[in-house]
Amino acid sequence: MATAASSFQKGSGNDRFNAEALNWDKNPLVHEASKQALKAISARFPALKPSSETTGLNVLEIGCGTGLLSFITAPLVKQVVAIDAAPGMIEVLKEKLKKQDAPSNVLPVAVLLEDPEDPSLPPANAADPNGPRLKFDLITSHLVLHHVPDLKGLLTTMLGCLKHGGSVALTDFEDYGPEAKSFHPQAKLAGVERHGIHAKTMAALLKEVGFSNVRVERAWSVDKTVESFEGEFENGRPQPGQGVTRNFPFVICMGEQKHNG
Repeated sequence: MATAASSFQKGSGNDRFNAEALNWDKNPLVHEASKQALKAISARFPALKPSSETTGLNVLEIGCGTGLLSFITAPLVKQVVAIDAAPGMIEVLKEKLKKQDAPSNVLPVAVLLEDPEDPSLPPANAADPNGPRLKFDLITSHLVLHHVPDLKGLLTTMLGCLKHGGSVALTDFEDYGPEAKSFHPQAKLAGVERHGIHAKTMAALLKEVGFSNVRVERAWSVDKTVESFEGEFENGRPQPGQGVTRNFPFVICMGEQKHNG
């Protein structure tokens, strides 16, 4: 369960996720992690409820990967704009969306988002496709933040993508101490910028960027088989008899775009 999304940087991180895209959904742990993320988000955002394409929230998911979280969020919102910096992940998502039972309100976009007015985002007014970009009620990301080199830059972009009163709900594993490093096997450290999210540091950064009503809360935990010594998993995956089981806490990072006035 190295991540549910791309590394959001140019170079080896995205190369890795492009290569893994076709087999990503075969890992049951990434499915379970996405379900836990939505459960944590829904518990804190009651506006996430069965919706239609004319009602509900406009959601931007940053680092959507193959769309595991996007798919289960879709019935609860008006639209999910699902973006990822790894084109291979977006191609898999596009193929999944062609299936008969796929949601019709997920819009996949391959982009390294650095500008709230990026033309890859949908317009605020469909009649003016070259005009200002849509602003969102809610921005999610799951297991993405620990891959981002410039967290302040990404959070600033997120703030600019929200409508006034909109919120972020960002989930990732927690930097709870030295053992958090074992979350990733040595073979899958490409693109890993930090070993989890440190709650107090993240809360301070959200406030510094300009978010209000900031909260960073421990939301759930996951048991994961990890290396008992660095390099034990030759291909990043344990073989029978290898590894130890550790419990990793996850946090949800929340903040709001201030209302006008």
